[in-house]
Amino acid sequence: MKLHHNTLTAKICTWDKLRETIDSWRQNGETIVFTNGCFDLLHKGHVDYLNKAADLGDHLVIGLNSDESVSRLKGAHRPLQDESSREYLLAALQCVSLVTVFEQDTPENLIQLVQPDILVKGGDYTRDTVVGADYVEELGGRIEIIPFLPGYSTSSIEQKIRKSTNNL
Repeated sequence: MKLHHNTLTAKICTWDKLRETIDSWRQNGETIVFTNGCFDLLHKGHVDYLNKAADLGDHLVIGLNSDESVSRLKGAHRPLQDESSREYLLAALQCVSLVTVFEQDTPENLIQLVQPDILVKGGDYTRDTVVGADYVEELGGRIEIIPFLPGYSTSSIEQKIRKSTNNL
């Protein structure tokens, strides 16, 4: 099956379209998995994490930090790729159902909109540090922490790039 451009861009949506689509999935009894992040340099660790998250339910929804949000969280030198590029790359992954951008520093408002059955975060989190965990559990959902694939992180890739360019 070919992944056509129209199919790919259809995965990138506004919050209104997201709500409409999720409502449709829920009417069909389908399970919604949600995760969020910057996904600044998409790498093998991200792909492993997202595939494992998608395996937990029927649809994986990603909340993507806006460019401004990434800069506030990671510093003025980030993001390395703009949000349009990051959205497009995530949408190209077969395991991803929808991608939407959020402007806030945390995904709390988006989590309340999505009301996921399963809220997923990476191995550097604990249940107590996951934003929205209490809300999701109050709705009957659950929290899943997926361990990192050792040796893969955006920060380590960024450091390698900076080191290699300094040696030129």
